[in-house]
Order: sequence, then structure tokens, then C-alpha cells
Amino acid sequence: MALSEPGTSLFEEESDAIKEELSRLHAQVSARFTALLDLNGQIIHLLGESQGLDTTSLATLIAGSMAATGGLAKLLGENEFSILFHEGERDNLHVALVAQRWILVVLFDRRSSIGLVRLKAKKSVDVLVPLVQKTFGRSSEERRARQSSPLSEITEEDIERLFT
Repeated sequence: MALSEPGTSLFEEESDAIKEELSRLHAQVSARFTALLDLNGQIIHLLGESQGLDTTSLATLIAGSMAATGGLAKLLGENEFSILFHEGERDNLHVALVAQRWILVVLFDRRSSIGLVRLKAKKSVDVLVPLVQKTFGRSSEERRARQSSPLSEITEEDIERLFT
């Protein structure tokens, strides 16, 4: 699973906690779909009604939109604009930045209200932030350990030469 930082992967514990939180949010707001993306637009988790949607393109465009919004924030002297909202005739899209690493996306229709989605998404972001920190903290520690290990310099070619 690709995340926004090379060498970063989710452990089962974090993955299960993310799925549980997204499922809770999805049900509470009657979302059409709920997703967690990395900053490159790679889908980490997605649930709900995604048939007929090009989720790959949607995720990429959302990530690009968040990047552009970051540029707008800087131009206006803000650190960030952490939430985007798009209102359509049928569907609405709530997008929230999670600890500058992930993007929470909720697509919802008239079955839910904007206020409810904002409130519940904020609570979900609060739950997801420690998972981001744990995931990226663990990945950094693992990279440092691999780099400091004397075995990290051994390549597959070295191993092949031992047996030939």
C-alpha cells in the first residue's frame, strides 16, 4: 500500500483501527462513500458506494485540490486550510486534512446534513491523527534501524556470489 512517504506501510493494528473509524463515520453520516487517501491521491481505505465512480481519478483530483488549497493558504498568510467542502445538486463532498499526511473524504447526499458531516468528520480526524503519528513514527524508526544495520548494505548480488 503506497503512502505519501516512501517506505511507509500500515501495520494490521493501524489498518484495523482506520477501517473501524471510517466505518463508524460512514454509518453515522449515511455517507455514499468514505475514503482515506495519502497526499499523492493513493487510496488507503475506501468503503461505500463507489460503483460507477472513477475512484482513482477522484482521489488524484482531491489530492491536487488539497495541494492547491495549501498554496492558497500560504498566499493568504494562513498555515493551512484543513477542510474543503463542495456542494452539488445531488452530492456533497467533505474533505479534511489529517495531520498533514492523509486526506479524509466523505461523499454524502441529502440523507445527511452538512453540519452533521462536519461534526462527525472532525471527531474522526481526532481519532485518525494518533494513527498517522504512530504509522509515520514507526516507519521512520524502521528506516533508521535498517540504515544503521550492517546487513542493510548487503545486496541480493552479494548473496548470489556467496552461493556460486
